[in-house]
Formats: sequence, structure tokens, C-alpha cells
Amino acid sequence: MIKYSVIIPIFNEEGNLQHLFDELRPVMSALGSTYEIIAVNDGSSDHSSDTLSTLALRDSSFKVINLSRNYGQTAAINAGINNSKGEILILIDSDLENNPADIKKLLHKLNEGYDVVSGWRQNRWRGKFLTRKFPSLVANWLISKISGLHLHDYGCTLKVYRRQVLFGVPLYGEMHRFIPVYSYWRGGRVAELPVDFRPRKSGQSHYNFY
Repeated sequence: MIKYSVIIPIFNEEGNLQHLFDELRPVMSALGSTYEIIAVNDGSSDHSSDTLSTLALRDSSFKVINLSRNYGQTAAINAGINNSKGEILILIDSDLENNPADIKKLLHKLNEGYDVVSGWRQNRWRGKFLTRKFPSLVANWLISKISGLHLHDYGCTLKVYRRQVLFGVPLYGEMHRFIPVYSYWRGGRVAELPVDFRPRKSGQSHYNFY
């Protein structure tokens, strides 16, 4: 049985992929348990597919799923979940804005008895209060108010889940953002931890959210 499945939705990130996996592999190896890395190529039009194929040839724990066209981040995540085998699922962005080193502390929190641990990106909109930070604060506040689950950052992809909390969760549109809410409504324990935020070094954002 595989302990951890890392699921990475990818769309036109050829400039970041090698760096991501160079950081991710030692983090996962240090956990001392079996793992798989599932890269879901969401119809990229750049050379992401070629880079992923090369990486897969070098590492047997690395799997690639190529979608026929760009279906969106939720569909890519859903494909990764459906093809994963791990007891614990780890979601992370492919643009290097999430730091793989934070995975360890999220898993440590999960082991305290939680079912979902969500990342909270720190200093993401520094210097952009009116144009980006304030709308983000309002959106996250509204979702928290409506759902009853208070999170500061619903848009952070970096999250860890116990596999069972995903059973029956509808994943379409942008619904992957709200998996913590579904888990909470079904009695799951949800925690949030501050995580590192790093401005991207290559390319531009494709999966936009507050």
C-alpha cells in the first residue's frame, strides 16, 4: 500500500517543472514511507509534456497523466485523485509558489487527528492591498461565513487529505477549492497552517483565484 500520493495539476509550466521535482523528491524521500508523484498535464500547449516524460523515465515513483485538452484545475485534480493509490493525498501547485518543504509540517498537523490540513499563504499580496488583498479577504470571509468553516485562504492548493474524506465529494468547476468545507460538513476535522509563498520565477499564472 502506498502511503502518500502527491497530485500536481499542470498547465504550461515547462520552466518550473524540473525545479519543482528537484525540491519535491528529497522532501518525500525524507518521510521514510512509500509515495507516488502524479503529474496531471492539463492539455499544456508548451513543452511541459516532454519535460514530464523525461522526469518519468528517471523515477519509477513518478507518473504522468496527459489530458486531451485543457479541462481546468479541478478536472486535473480529480484525474489525479482517481488514479492515485495513497492513504494520504497531497495537493501542490506546479508553479513553485508553494514550497514543498511545507509538506512535512502539514502532515505533522494531520497526524494530530485531523482529516484535512490546508495551507494559508503568507504575505501573498504584499503591496497590493486594494487590488488583490482586500478582495481576497472579502471572498474568504464570505465563504467562511456561509460554510461555517473559517479558513483564511481557500485558494491555496497546498493541502493534505486523508483519502476517505474525498469519497463522494463532487469535483467540477472550481469545487476542489471547497473540499475542506465538504469534509467539515460531513464531520471531518479541518485545520489550517501558515505556509511559505514564493513569487513565481518562470511563466505566468494560469489557474487564477483570490
